[in-house]
Amino acid sequence: MPVDPKTDHKNGMYSGEGEVPYYRPIGQEIEIFEHAYKNKLPILLKGPTGCGKTRFVEFMASKLSLPMTSVSCHEETSAVDLLGRFLIQGSETVWQDGPLTRSVRSGGILYIDEIAEARPDTIVSIHPLTDHRREIYIDRKNENLKAPDSFVLVASYNPGYQRGWKELKPSTRQRFISIQFDYPDKETEIEILSKETGVSSSISSKLVKLAEKIRNLTELGLLESCSTRLLVDAAKLISTGLPSRLSCEVAIVQPLSDDPDTIRSLKDLVSLMI
Repeated sequence: MPVDPKTDHKNGMYSGEGEVPYYRPIGQEIEIFEHAYKNKLPILLKGPTGCGKTRFVEFMASKLSLPMTSVSCHEETSAVDLLGRFLIQGSETVWQDGPLTRSVRSGGILYIDEIAEARPDTIVSIHPLTDHRREIYIDRKNENLKAPDSFVLVASYNPGYQRGWKELKPSTRQRFISIQFDYPDKETEIEILSKETGVSSSISSKLVKLAEKIRNLTELGLLESCSTRLLVDAAKLISTGLPSRLSCEVAIVQPLSDDPDTIRSLKDLVSLMI
């Protein structure tokens, strides 16, 4: 059983011991999630890559003492991948539940990461779970499976990713309540880096200032900007003794681009600020 998190109501801060992951809320997302869970409403987390959506779901799973099943979608993700399939084992044909079916049977949180990446027919297959029915139909078994009260569907996606190429249809978006995520403000992001990695507030401050500069450099044409996740990776490398500039290069600069000119510009910025 996960340990109940310690709560600091004054600062809106939740942390814990044991199995409870560190999470620093930036709004009312915890309260919204709890009310959605009580009302059996599916939740859509919207926000850029690396801003804390997955960590938030992990934290809520621990806080509510719920098992969590995570599925990362891609363009080849099919309904069969989620629901299950028949497999040949020796001389028998055996049904194997997919992650969605297993989660519906057992209850808990089903987290579908980057749902917009999945094929349209795959997304449609989960629609019955997002309304009053809260059920799925497994046609290969002719089985209608109803979700228990402890089940909650959570999905995430990045609006505007690749200039609108991957967007959710309104018919899908309107089946969820939505929580908007973004990168934290400066003070909060500094606090997250220090708590998450143990680096000094001075180093955290420099990394956050670097991120702010990169996020404002729209002329570089980056598909994704510098996320909190990249800053955490850089801080972890620094905390174990890797030189600061090298840590920033491998954890921030190189992951952001493959273009030589862009990389050169980002490395110059790192040299200037770190």
